[in-house]
Amino acid sequence: IQIRSEALDNDEVVKVKAALFAEFQTLNAEGQPSERAISDSAVSASWGGEISQQALIALGVFLVLVTIFLAFYFEKWMAVAALAALIHDIVVTAGVYSIIGFEVTPATVIGLLTILGFSLCDTVVVFDKIKENARGLLGLTRRTYGETANLALNQTLMRSINTSLIGLLPVIGLLIVGVGLLGVGTLADLALVQMVGMVSGA
Repeated sequence: IQIRSEALDNDEVVKVKAALFAEFQTLNAEGQPSERAISDSAVSASWGGEISQQALIALGVFLVLVTIFLAFYFEKWMAVAALAALIHDIVVTAGVYSIIGFEVTPATVIGLLTILGFSLCDTVVVFDKIKENARGLLGLTRRTYGETANLALNQTLMRSINTSLIGLLPVIGLLIVGVGLLGVGTLADLALVQMVGMVSGA
């Protein structure tokens, strides 16, 4: 059982632990009733703010580096398209998450970062196929660049769908078993954000 409260001083923590022990008779690892089986931890608002700030800085640096890589390896408009797809996946996932009303936890952040990887992976695969198909295109009269891009998309479509479906199976399993059968809240946060992000990305 996890109980969240406002910030408590030491005396209040002792009183809460005593009341919980009196009510539930908590057992230690040896199976004996013990008040020490009740643990407590405190997270300050400033600590949460610092972690959020560091996460945003890391995300910003990541996006800048990815943009530079895509712009150099492919071309600048492909980098813009990849970032647009990335932002779309995050916004849709965050929107669904907020509609359901789940609390944002570290597991949520981990799930969002995983979605970034999935989104970029699919995008880069398609762009790489376009680049491969476009080699020597100027010497050909059979296809335009638009037709070449369309061909690349068709060639990678089934691969993307299959990869997404295979990736979704363990996430759905995590959601059903972890949440439905075991009732673990952390798994619910992680599995939901990953499932929505992967479906949206696909």
